[in-house]
Amino acid sequence: MSETSRLELLHFARRVVVQQASAAISQLDGWIADEERREAERRRAEEQRPPPPEWLIERGLSGNNMVAVHTGECWDSGKRVRAATRAQALDALRNQVPPCTRCRPDTALGFREEA
Repeated sequence: MSETSRLELLHFARRVVVQQASAAISQLDGWIADEERREAERRRAEEQRPPPPEWLIERGLSGNNMVAVHTGECWDSGKRVRAATRAQALDALRNQVPPCTRCRPDTALGFREEA
C-alpha cells in the first residue's frame, strides 16, 4: 500500500472545499434569483394598482343606510366603504349623511350646509 502524502491530502481537501463552495454559491444564486423575481412582481403589482378613490361613503351594517362620507385618504374610514365620485359625496352630504370628523370631506369638497 502506498502512503498518501500530505500534499495529496491538501489537494484533496482543496477540491472538497471548492466543490462545497460551488454548491453553496449555486444555492445563494438561486435564492437571489427568487428574491429578484419576487421584487419584480411586487413592483409590477404596485404599478398596476389603481389609484385610490378620492371619496368614500361608509355604509351601515344593513348596507342600505349611509353612515359617513370620507376622503379617500382617511385613516378612520371603517371597513364598509365604497368608492364615490365627487358628485356622489356632495349628494350624500346634502342628504344629511354626516362628514367624517377626522378627515373633514365637507371642508375638502367646499361643502357648506344650506340653511
